[in-house]
Amino acid sequence: MSTTVVAPKGLEGIVATSSAICWIDGDAGVLSYRGIDIHELAQHSTFEECTYLLWFGKLPNAAELADFSKHLADARKLDPKIIDLLRSVPTDATPMQVLRTATSLLSIYDADEADCSHDANVRKSFRLTSQIPMIVAAFDRIRKGKSVVEADPALSHAANFLWMLNGEKPSATATRTFDVALILHADHELNASTFAARVIAATLADIHSAITGAIGALKGPLHGGANEATMRLLYAIDKAGADPTEYVKLMFAEKKKISGFGHRVYHTEDPRATHLRRFSEQLGKDSGDSKWFDMSRKIELFVKDAKKLNANVDFYSASTYTMLGIDIDLFTPIFAISRISGWAAHVIEQHDDNRLIRPRADYTGPSYPAPYIPLEAR
Repeated sequence: MSTTVVAPKGLEGIVATSSAICWIDGDAGVLSYRGIDIHELAQHSTFEECTYLLWFGKLPNAAELADFSKHLADARKLDPKIIDLLRSVPTDATPMQVLRTATSLLSIYDADEADCSHDANVRKSFRLTSQIPMIVAAFDRIRKGKSVVEADPALSHAANFLWMLNGEKPSATATRTFDVALILHADHELNASTFAARVIAATLADIHSAITGAIGALKGPLHGGANEATMRLLYAIDKAGADPTEYVKLMFAEKKKISGFGHRVYHTEDPRATHLRRFSEQLGKDSGDSKWFDMSRKIELFVKDAKKLNANVDFYSASTYTMLGIDIDLFTPIFAISRISGWAAHVIEQHDDNRLIRPRADYTGPSYPAPYIPLEAR
């Protein structure tokens, strides 16, 4: 019945909006924030600097970066009621369930909750970017019977999370590794969670609503959970004492999917995987135990040869996070700790030039007019 052009399933390849935040060239394997290549940012930048770039459209000078970092540090506070919530939920709740619920609750204690102006959105973005890592770290410690660790204003954003999570000051290598991981995950154009955030923001809902929706989208295994599945595979191979190549070969024979390979956008190597592969290898060397990297590398080479699929960002983030001592069910929340910077940038951009996002559907139901059959005749 439709006379409109039907979009491909999953909106693949459809341009849904204009944005000045992130540009991807899937054929060339390019990811850039505000036009700056991700390789440049991963080599030279910090998460704080990248977040400034995403929100304000340019790299900060030294004074601007110092002021930005101070704003993040000042925002590392949680209302006691949020901590009460974290203590009240079952300890077997998943960190993503808790993060989704706590993020929604944050809005109640935010003085700017009802203000969707540009400046208010920026203020709330500072708070959300600082509070989300605090929620993840605090809940992990609470569920393990440990005391909550207060943020240290002298530490960077990346170092603060590792400090609040482990109660130990992280090494320079661990801090830099995690900092680059945050940079690599900070934004990725209209992925599922970012698009969800923009759809919600387009109704003029507040930023907390949009971010809560984004976290809900990220929770799905087809979006944020692939690195968890990758690490579970590595654990299974290790427990079985199997050769990684033979194990994966058998999985292919059984028509099972291998997580961490291929990408909806990239048709060559995911540029983020390039850096995480290097960090995974380095962490293995530094610790004197390169088991997880060695297994990952064997699987990567086999899958590339057998299926012509490249590793994506999730594949090497799994072994990298594990070697940083991070539990597997925190992998997806860590994705949110990084992506909040991009989500916030997109919500700010959406509200600054808003139009309700209201696509149409290609109707495939019974032809109109379908008869109404009285109840007694059915």
